[in-house]
Amino acid sequence: MDTVLRRARAATFVYFALNGFVMGMWIVHIPAVEASTGIGHALLGWLLLVLGAGAFAGMRLAGPLTDRFGTRTAVPVGAALCSAALVLPALARDAWTLGAALLLLGFGNGCLDVGMNTHAVQVERGYGRPVMSAFHAAFSVGGVLAALAGAVALGRGLGVATALVATALGGVAVALLAARALLPAPPAGPAGAAAAPAAPAAVGRAGRGAGPRIGVLAALAFMLMLCEGVANDWSALHLRDALGAPAATAALAYAAFATAMTVGRLVTDRLAARVGPAAVMRYGCALAAVGLALAVAAPGVGPALVGWTLFGAGLAGSVPQLFSAAGHAEPDRAGSNVARVAGLGYLGMLAGPAVIGPLAHLVSLDLALLLPVLLCAVAALAARTLREPPAPGAPRTPAAREPLPEPGVDRSCG
Repeated sequence: MDTVLRRARAATFVYFALNGFVMGMWIVHIPAVEASTGIGHALLGWLLLVLGAGAFAGMRLAGPLTDRFGTRTAVPVGAALCSAALVLPALARDAWTLGAALLLLGFGNGCLDVGMNTHAVQVERGYGRPVMSAFHAAFSVGGVLAALAGAVALGRGLGVATALVATALGGVAVALLAARALLPAPPAGPAGAAAAPAAPAAVGRAGRGAGPRIGVLAALAFMLMLCEGVANDWSALHLRDALGAPAATAALAYAAFATAMTVGRLVTDRLAARVGPAAVMRYGCALAAVGLALAVAAPGVGPALVGWTLFGAGLAGSVPQLFSAAGHAEPDRAGSNVARVAGLGYLGMLAGPAVIGPLAHLVSLDLALLLPVLLCAVAALAARTLREPPAPGAPRTPAAREPLPEPGVDRSCG
């Protein structure tokens, strides 16, 4: 079982990195696709919302299907669909065909997102300790590799269709080859529940009445991914417009945020195992609020870059904890619950840039960025939602609310 779990964990890393690489290759080629279809920036912005709508629809559909057919089926199907759909934007010739292409690409991305996060919960349950955040770091690494590969392809004059078709073929092959290492669905019913490895103590157990708690987790995902979306689209503009930094220097704001986010996710699992997911989210969101407030109040570029770095480090581990808690709340509905949290979170990421833009017209950009500061503070106060509800009749001690893993105990073999 130990070898099976290690192979399943490695396969999960592969799927997260593949998702980041496929979507990264699309992002790198957006300018070329925009030029080939003859659309403008404004229309492109609306079409990117179509991609988001497709992802949301894919998440909502994939959740129940993942619960029904298992992640060993859902993950490779989602990965193959997402990879194959990458070809479509390169074939688009106008706004209508590009819109249809992005709808299908978003749909495949949403299906893969839910499937791989649900499988990550299965792997985490087997290990008996937090491992979710590192998977999300692999997604970021995949995006970085796509940026490098896309830059090389564009620099050598490789056509958009050639680059995206090659990526799609490689993605489909990886999706099918890695499927053999995925975990099978646990047996249904009481016997299966008894045979399955225990959920990690730091991330909770299946609980009764999980519906309202899932709603709160989804709302927190909306808020925190809205903050992440703000950083993606407004960090560089903040340095340029508010502090007068040149374009090359302004780009360092997003680089600082993204690097801190990736590094933070690589270390969050150990922190969550040591202090619990609620503490990770509480202090992480507090750090994010302080960091962005520092960036907003900074008198110069240097302190602002420090602020954006702290913002990324603070946000790094919070969203993976929400996905993990949703998946562990009800093991037999893990896919559906992950879909609810991920879907609303994705809407938040899309809403972030759209909300800040109009606010920045009414007030200054600095003042508009105080909204994500407030949302991070609210999330820090609501972090206790991640604490494990005590079993019926159990005393409400700190250990009952959020027990720590037993030191020296390896439950990876079930």
